[in-house]
Amino acid sequence: MPITLARIDQRLVHGITVNDWNAVLKPKRYMVIDDAISTDEMIKGSMRMSKPSGTGMSIIDTNKAITNFKAGSYDDHKVFIIVKEPETLVKLAEAGIEIPEVNVGLIFAEDGRTAVTGRVSLNQKEADDLKELQAKGINVSFQYRPNEEKIALDKALAGKF
Repeated sequence: MPITLARIDQRLVHGITVNDWNAVLKPKRYMVIDDAISTDEMIKGSMRMSKPSGTGMSIIDTNKAITNFKAGSYDDHKVFIIVKEPETLVKLAEAGIEIPEVNVGLIFAEDGRTAVTGRVSLNQKEADDLKELQAKGINVSFQYRPNEEKIALDKALAGKF
C-alpha cells in the first residue's frame, strides 16, 4: 500500500508537515491533492521548494491522483497525502484508493464552522464526509503534531454533529 497517511490541513505544505510529520512518516513522496492549487504554478513552485531533501512532491488534481494510483504510479513509493478538505479523500476512497488512516490537522474556524478541537473547525458537510470515511473502515483522528495525543472522530464530534 503506497499511502502511509492522508492529512487534512488547509495550509497544505508548511513546517509541521515537512519537518515533524516527515520525521515520523519518512515518505518518499508528498502528494498535495487540490483541484485549484494544481493549476497555480507560482504556489506549486513555492511548495516544491519546501519539500524535504530526498523526497518527491506531486501537486495534482483529484482525477489525476485517482488515475495515477490506479495505474500503479506510486506502488514503489511511501506517499504522504495532504488535502484541504475531507471531500477530496471521500472521492479517492469512492474510487477504490486504499487510505489506511486520515489525520485531521488544521481546518480554520471560518464560514460558520463549529470548533471540534483547538485547531479544527468543521461545517456539517465536512463532519459528514469524515463520518463517511470512518464508515468505510478508515480510521479518522485529529492530531496537529505527531507527538500530540490523537483525538478520535467520535470524541471530537460528540455533542456537536
